[in-house]
Amino acid sequence: MKSLTRSFLGFLLISCLILSITVPFASASTDTLLPSDFEQESWAKTVDYFDYVRSYAYLHGMTAPPPNWQAFLYLTYVNISGLQMMYGGLSNITITTEWEDALTIPIQTWMMHYKSKDNSEDVVTAGSFIMLMTFSEDDNSIYDDSPDMNDTLYSSFNLGINLVDHFESSAPPSLSTVTKIIELESSPDKLNWSWGMQYLNLTAIWWRTYIDPSNPHTELLPIAITRYDELTFTYDLTINPDSSTATLTANYIIGKMTDLWIFPTVFGWLLPQLFAVHYNSTGCYKLNGVKESDETIYEFLQEKGIKMSIVQFQSTVVLNHTVYSSSQGSDVTDEEVEVGDSSISTITDDGEKIFEAYFDTKQTYNLYNYTEDHTESIGDEHETVVRTCKIAGFANNGIFSIHTSLMRHIPLVVAHINPELYQQAMDHLLDWSYADYFYLISYLTYSGYRIEHDPTYTAYLTIPSYKPSSLSNSFILIIFIALVTTVVCVTIVVFLFKRKGKRNDTMLYLFH
Repeated sequence: MKSLTRSFLGFLLISCLILSITVPFASASTDTLLPSDFEQESWAKTVDYFDYVRSYAYLHGMTAPPPNWQAFLYLTYVNISGLQMMYGGLSNITITTEWEDALTIPIQTWMMHYKSKDNSEDVVTAGSFIMLMTFSEDDNSIYDDSPDMNDTLYSSFNLGINLVDHFESSAPPSLSTVTKIIELESSPDKLNWSWGMQYLNLTAIWWRTYIDPSNPHTELLPIAITRYDELTFTYDLTINPDSSTATLTANYIIGKMTDLWIFPTVFGWLLPQLFAVHYNSTGCYKLNGVKESDETIYEFLQEKGIKMSIVQFQSTVVLNHTVYSSSQGSDVTDEEVEVGDSSISTITDDGEKIFEAYFDTKQTYNLYNYTEDHTESIGDEHETVVRTCKIAGFANNGIFSIHTSLMRHIPLVVAHINPELYQQAMDHLLDWSYADYFYLISYLTYSGYRIEHDPTYTAYLTIPSYKPSSLSNSFILIIFIALVTTVVCVTIVVFLFKRKGKRNDTMLYLFH
């Protein structure tokens, strides 16, 4: 009971944070990322976010985090032919004197800045991978083969909550992940670039989530803990001076599930030795290791009709213009539109197409059946289903409030630098409530096996000449603060659990 109480209080703390968090933003830059960096043609580096936090704390008379706290972001930057592209992915978080393992959560964000092709307007566009979401359907489903508000939905988040006490003699899920960086590389002509990040042995916690726009919410206690053998993101950027386009292809690999721990209702947490079970590739077990049945994790997921999807977010700002996004003539902003056999175009109010997300070029994904082929060398093609969705179901959902409360304030840092850009960015670029669109990519044939898929994004830009171009200070601040601040979504929750006795100091410098 003591361990349950501790875990339950932890979840209550998450809820309190979700409902109340706001964070200020700094205009000071760190020693590890300087404006002069953005005059270079390209670079890739790992930045310790807590160096940034320490610098900010010292400048503002706040309590600084200890020097042994580290949070690493892998950043890549390409500055070619009028295009500036910035990518950031979370690598790991460590407190070296207290824990041997690093904690990590997949956070992936990319941004591009360029002049539009026809009218040379300033464009900033941003895309983010938000999460994995599993779902199952019944006769009440509104959209077949796509997660909707009538389906049973499970949000998948990776949080550093220590649940060892619940597992008795059974091996608990690891709460740390091996993160591998895929280094930035380019072709000899510097028009093709590739990079990425791979998370191995990734543990996720599933919460029952509801995305009804009139009542979006998430249940307090999670229902399951899962382990994927990998989650890999690779990116390819191709710049074409002849067509004045830049094409970004994002390849996702969702590795097979290797373990699934289920805690049915509150009784699974009260008496896990009686109610919780553990599925793997050999069968179903109680937490003490006693085998319950030969039903494997893959058979269980198939029998329950569990399907996989990913949730993504896209937004674009054009200085002195409004934009709208459509697919085959249908407005997709805050609308539920199936777009899997087409694309979504983002267009300015004067009719210029400035960005496009293509789904028809890769309507299929590969699924690797581990049960039939342990080498996972031969994949079967299956069709994806892609649909935009109502924004409020995500933007107003409590479990996402950490993200939204932070991101909507990010453009404040440019208020004193470029008032016009600030006025537009504050209400659009990084506030989910004003998203161009949210979209869900669904993988219907699943059963917990490995998935590979690669949607494509194209920017239409002016390419004045084949040479690096400088980046404005305001955009430097937008992309850098946007990237590093996403880490706060992780660190606030993780370290408030880990610090225990030092929780008040943590809140002092994060919420000052």
